[in-house]
Amino acid sequence: MAHIVPCISKGITVSSFYTCREIKLVQGAFRNTIHSHSQIKNKDSVLQCSTAASTSPSSAAAEQVEEDKHNLVTEFGWRVRRLANNDYEMREVAQLQAQAFHLPMPFFDDFFFQFFKAEVLAGLLYKLRNSPPDRYACLVADSSTSESKLVGVVDVTVLRDDDVLQHLKGAEEYLYISGIAVSQTLRRQKIGSVLLKACDVISGLWGYEYLVLRAYEEDIGARGLYTKAGYKVVSSDPQWMTWIGRKRRVLMIKQSNFHSLNL
Repeated sequence: MAHIVPCISKGITVSSFYTCREIKLVQGAFRNTIHSHSQIKNKDSVLQCSTAASTSPSSAAAEQVEEDKHNLVTEFGWRVRRLANNDYEMREVAQLQAQAFHLPMPFFDDFFFQFFKAEVLAGLLYKLRNSPPDRYACLVADSSTSESKLVGVVDVTVLRDDDVLQHLKGAEEYLYISGIAVSQTLRRQKIGSVLLKACDVISGLWGYEYLVLRAYEEDIGARGLYTKAGYKVVSSDPQWMTWIGRKRRVLMIKQSNFHSLNL
């Protein structure tokens, strides 16, 4: 990514994967074209754009720009970006998701956990190698103040399921949010909220109006997080699902906060 397009609104920093040739921000009747090194202020929000043709900043500032351009969201001391293409981070993602979704076993639990983690890693590698970069992304969160291991992860995938599309007026595809996991020692520190905001940013960059996810009906904590982020329950699994020992899920949908950002 050669250029960045950071959008700063109420303390939230958003970066684009696209170049700064031209960006249009539509807010009602307010329209402006943003060029290199221009800023537009609308109430308490600022959208600014910088290009590689800029005057060279100090080395420290240059390093900061190089770092920030990879970040989708920076807030509450956390930053979210796309997963780096290296074995170390991929294994960290597999560890986080395995810890979040592994069901403990009464015997040989460690063996089954390692097997499950290997399956998660294999699935991640398959998606990264076989999905276009604008149809699947693995987003990761870490500290914005120091180098540290990953603390959160979420998958974003473009899907077109008729059972979902019936709830999305005029949409042909949507962004499906899955695999959201946060480090067990850092729960309730806004990491999940920042990950969800990064998904919103992706929806704007890729041009999708709706974001969709599923949550277990009885998981009040997760549903509260999603509701606070703007997701609304539109349907749920049939009651007979519980008869075969499966948990019921609810389908939750939100309209992207960035769907009016046309790139």
